[in-house]
Amino acid sequence: MPELTMYQVDAFTSALFRGNPAAVLVLDDWLPEATMQNIAAENNLAETAFTRPNGKGWDLRWFTPVHEAPFCGHATLATSHVLAHEMRIEGQLVFETQVGTLRVDRKDGGYQLDFPNFPPELLNDIPAPLTTIFGTGDIKAFRNFENIFVELADEQAVVDFVPDHPEILKLDPLSLVVTAKGNEHDFVSRYFAPLAGIPEDPVTGSIHATLVPYWAGRLGKTKLSAFQRSSRGGHLLCGLKGDRVLIAGSAITFMKAQIYLP
Repeated sequence: MPELTMYQVDAFTSALFRGNPAAVLVLDDWLPEATMQNIAAENNLAETAFTRPNGKGWDLRWFTPVHEAPFCGHATLATSHVLAHEMRIEGQLVFETQVGTLRVDRKDGGYQLDFPNFPPELLNDIPAPLTTIFGTGDIKAFRNFENIFVELADEQAVVDFVPDHPEILKLDPLSLVVTAKGNEHDFVSRYFAPLAGIPEDPVTGSIHATLVPYWAGRLGKTKLSAFQRSSRGGHLLCGLKGDRVLIAGSAITFMKAQIYLP
């Protein structure tokens, strides 16, 4: 029976049981896609990351409990932590992914992620599910290739927001982010992806590839402090640098385990 080592890492936090947990498997080569999907479903975490060496760096893929994801930030951070902290790999980490090349450097005891900038596209025609969720008043909405974003009045509105998952599912294939100007941070957000088997994601690096350019434009600054106001919570230090978004955060290992495949 083949054995594989799997790590579980809490990302965007320096304390256990906070941030966003992700599973990470470092492979010699890809497993069959059905096997990787089954492992992710068995873990039932927002993402399970699989990485393999490619001669110049690493290939990286992410799976939710129900399908492969095109982009995931917290599981990239978790993978970087496993390679750097658990496997003692030195230097910059370079990952080839569905959204292009991602680079990760160690910074201030944590990690800095270098992601593509996915600028916000303003929505002039508001999808019907949004009017059901937010009412028929003025809705400030924008989107990228995988999510719709709605700006709410203030941070408390983000905290108090109750997701209507059946209506969010009607946004298929998109998921929903709510965001607002923060009190102690430049902006806050929450993320709901029931279509991916994730009712609410605790801390989501990928959405900040669009939130950062949006709030940079709104606030007139390129260095921003962000906080995801889920029950677990997570702090992200962000920067806008041309066509790249920089996100800094910490990670901590929760578990190292052996899994057994048939």
